[in-house]
Amino acid sequence: MSASNELDKVTTNLVVSMVYELKVNNEVIDSCDDSDPLQFIQGLGHIIPGLEREIEGMTVGESKHVLVKAADGYGEFDPEQIVEMSKDEFPEEFTLEPDMEVTFEDEDGTEMTAFVEEINLDTVTFNFNHPLAGDDLEFEVKITGLRPATAEELEHGHVHLGEHGHHDD
Repeated sequence: MSASNELDKVTTNLVVSMVYELKVNNEVIDSCDDSDPLQFIQGLGHIIPGLEREIEGMTVGESKHVLVKAADGYGEFDPEQIVEMSKDEFPEEFTLEPDMEVTFEDEDGTEMTAFVEEINLDTVTFNFNHPLAGDDLEFEVKITGLRPATAEELEHGHVHLGEHGHHDD
């Protein structure tokens, strides 16, 4: 048997094609199949840390059940990420609704997403936690393809897809 080649196993800077099913509390909340696999560059933090660590070393065709604890997924729920703001801070024509996703920008220009938790007469409560913060995540994963990332993909920090070798977005 020949020695294993680094392109045979999931490792840093390889483009990984993966199909998965994600369950939270035994309920399927996300999945993708062979017709549209998830593609990402391993080792660049494109997927949650716990999953990235668990697929390291897997081979094409290999399947695995992976339990990712909240801390290695979207983090623990942080009550300090619940923020109440005055309605006066928003333009009058800006309509806020419960569960609405709102993007804020901090002083440094960093975008942060929050969800409207509650609307009162004078205030709006936002939750800046990820919707899956505090949840353990159960994945069924299968590696369907591996290839070296191109120099351009590594420079740009993402997989290039589509007709012209780039995301169509």
